[in-house]
Amino acid sequence: MDFGLSEEQELIRDSFQGSLSRISELDTVRQTAEAGAPMDESIWAELCALGMAGLMIAEEFGGAGLGLLEAAVVAEELGRRVTPVPFVASAVMAPLAIRLGGSEEQCREWLPAMADGSVRVGVAVSETAAGARENAGVTAENGVLSGRALFVLDGAGANGYVVADTSGGLHLVRADAAGLDNVALKTIDRTRAVCELNFENTPADPLRHGEDVLQTVIDAGRVVLAADSLGAGEEMLRQAVDYAAERKQFGRVIASFQAVKHMCAEMAAELQPCRGLIWHAAYVMAQEPEALSLAAAFAKSHTDEVGRFVARTATEVHGGMGFTDLMGLHYWFKRLGVNRAYLGSPERVRAEAARLQGFAA
Repeated sequence: MDFGLSEEQELIRDSFQGSLSRISELDTVRQTAEAGAPMDESIWAELCALGMAGLMIAEEFGGAGLGLLEAAVVAEELGRRVTPVPFVASAVMAPLAIRLGGSEEQCREWLPAMADGSVRVGVAVSETAAGARENAGVTAENGVLSGRALFVLDGAGANGYVVADTSGGLHLVRADAAGLDNVALKTIDRTRAVCELNFENTPADPLRHGEDVLQTVIDAGRVVLAADSLGAGEEMLRQAVDYAAERKQFGRVIASFQAVKHMCAEMAAELQPCRGLIWHAAYVMAQEPEALSLAAAFAKSHTDEVGRFVARTATEVHGGMGFTDLMGLHYWFKRLGVNRAYLGSPERVRAEAARLQGFAA
């Protein structure tokens, strides 16, 4: 039995890989990060032309009608190039929330514009997925929202938001809604934009099945973040191997030193199982949806731990050069670090997995 990608999925991977190698070079990433822009508009436009924004949107609404596995394949390539564009929320979580939880009218209003990239939607579910913080959380009453949502994924510069309230419901909010204040947040990862949303009697359009799809939306986001981390980790490994093959010390390339060989081999060995966990989680969303939460928890928690190890070890292989902006290794290092925190830390996600299996109360 072949557990690899299909011919179509390989074509998707190769298309994005080729385009990103051309349009998302390190200098472009650096310029976008230094400018403090929420994204690179030219990269976004070209990737939307490839169908990235509409990847998981049904064909009747102008999308490609593909699944979570295809999204994971694309996310891996975005992580490999630390591409400064929204994807996790705008192209995966928000379309999924609207498609599964929204009415026909809501789907027709939002999804076609999201499919062509002209409308971007952030997702505010961090209080549910990662745990509530002090003075954070959104309440819903009589069609309006009040409260504060932190770490809104793909939120800066978005045209609208999918917002989770404290009771588990989901709501659609326009960026220009009355009583809504959007504050851009600075994180160590300058390649993606997050924000804080403050609601004061802000009108919102509830998704009629929001309570039923919130966990699915979070699980899908976790799988895609894990795929992004896998791509970033593999790129850090590649750079470490290339650097070790060029850097000389004591008249020899450091790749010939046994300690360096072991560090690179251990990174490769740790990364290898991550892809299987991610692909399995993406696969079960369509084939065995009741197993998605557990599979997503395994994929994210394990990949997050491996990502931290690879980020640290690849930097060590580079020695002092690993900390310089000239190498740019820190962009991958920071992306891995932030992925670890988004939508639940490994510790929190493993605790969820334990409860799902009956190992914890």
